[in-house]
Amino acid sequence: MMRRLRGIFEPSLMRRLMLAQLGLLALLWGLLLGFVVYESSTDDHDLRQDALYDAVLIVADQLADRPAQLREAFRYIELALSENIEKSLAPRLVLERGELTLYRSAGVPASLRTQRPDDIETVTFDGKRWRARARISPGGMRMTMIVPADRMNIFVTLNSKGFYLLPLLISIPFLALPAWLSIRVALRPWNAVAREVGSRGPRDLAPLSFRPRHRELRAMVDNIDALMRRLHDASTRERAFIADAAHELRTPLAAMRVNVEALQGQAVEPRQRELLAGIVSGVTRAGRLVGQMLNLMRSDAAGTGHTEKVALDALLQDRMAALSCLADARYVELDLEAEPGLAVDGCRETLTSLIDNLVDNAIKYSPQGGTVEVRLRRDGECAMLTVCDEGPGIPLALRERVFDRFYRDPAQTQSGSGLGLAIAQAAVVRHEGRIVLEGRDAGSGLRARVRLPLAGSTMVPSAALAPSS
Repeated sequence: MMRRLRGIFEPSLMRRLMLAQLGLLALLWGLLLGFVVYESSTDDHDLRQDALYDAVLIVADQLADRPAQLREAFRYIELALSENIEKSLAPRLVLERGELTLYRSAGVPASLRTQRPDDIETVTFDGKRWRARARISPGGMRMTMIVPADRMNIFVTLNSKGFYLLPLLISIPFLALPAWLSIRVALRPWNAVAREVGSRGPRDLAPLSFRPRHRELRAMVDNIDALMRRLHDASTRERAFIADAAHELRTPLAAMRVNVEALQGQAVEPRQRELLAGIVSGVTRAGRLVGQMLNLMRSDAAGTGHTEKVALDALLQDRMAALSCLADARYVELDLEAEPGLAVDGCRETLTSLIDNLVDNAIKYSPQGGTVEVRLRRDGECAMLTVCDEGPGIPLALRERVFDRFYRDPAQTQSGSGLGLAIAQAAVVRHEGRIVLEGRDAGSGLRARVRLPLAGSTMVPSAALAPSS
């Protein structure tokens, strides 16, 4: 429910364009109404009809001695003039002979009188403007025709009768759907660009394949392509620099370790041996960091390594045997259960790096006498690899952060570079899988779960791997 409400109030380009079109409609309709009000306030058509004046004055002269018939005749004349016109905007009539008023329309002030016969004059009474013209017959009858000229009064009258809001409200439903359809069709190229950008992976920096014909959208696509080229060039330079630096560091580090170990054999004093042992430990850590940086660059490089069908159970057995010496040195037991026949299409070197980093981390953080459990089983169209240790674990708030390069849990006391899990995640992403870190079901420790699509699988690569609580 809250998501729907957020969707309603969230800024929307479609809604903005719709409101702009409806606002433009209201503005145009308002301008039309303003033009009507202006024309009504300056319309002297009725006042300029001399034939109308002559006909009415002839009737007035003929009925001068019959006041009742005269008033009745003028009432019908007034009704004829106001036909198809709003009553408050219809012309009014005043008939006078000398100082005697023979007929006066309702609403016409008694003091309203023109100064110059046959001229159209603007008169103001009680804050309202009127346009009036008087003519005098040969028999002395003075007829004055008066029309409202107060624009505000005309505007209020038109709105009170629904001449503005009613047509606008009636037309909006019939205009909203065509406007929505036209905007939706116009935004199709924009949506095509958005879909292609959204489908790209973090390492897919090739130019967009969609080439719009529209000038405005083409400029945006060209800028996106230029940005991707700059990112690709920067990423290539970064990987090349790190790889070259790591390669250059391996040889001097190896030579340093050989020389320090040779000095260790010649050291006599315990303090010297202690210092040299510290140097050997530091060089070992530096060499491990250089190796991890090389592995990370290989994992990041697109298309690195030969793609083949890799049997995971055999690879796990091989790597567990290679890591057993490290486990024995820390008095940690390795426990492997692998379902046979599970294979993935991928790079053996990258998968080896994935397994080595997960198992090596589990061994490093497990206490002496602890057990590292490695399980491989089928999960639908995927292979599920699980590595569990009995170490201190990782707080829930940091289980996403530890995949960042060079980031480590501040509470950890074990030495490390913070690259192991970054390498593991890069390997999983390259194989279109998913990795999550969870707490163990019972007791302390950490469980890393990796889900990889099996060879020949047609599953969606981004299938969710929900962590357990």
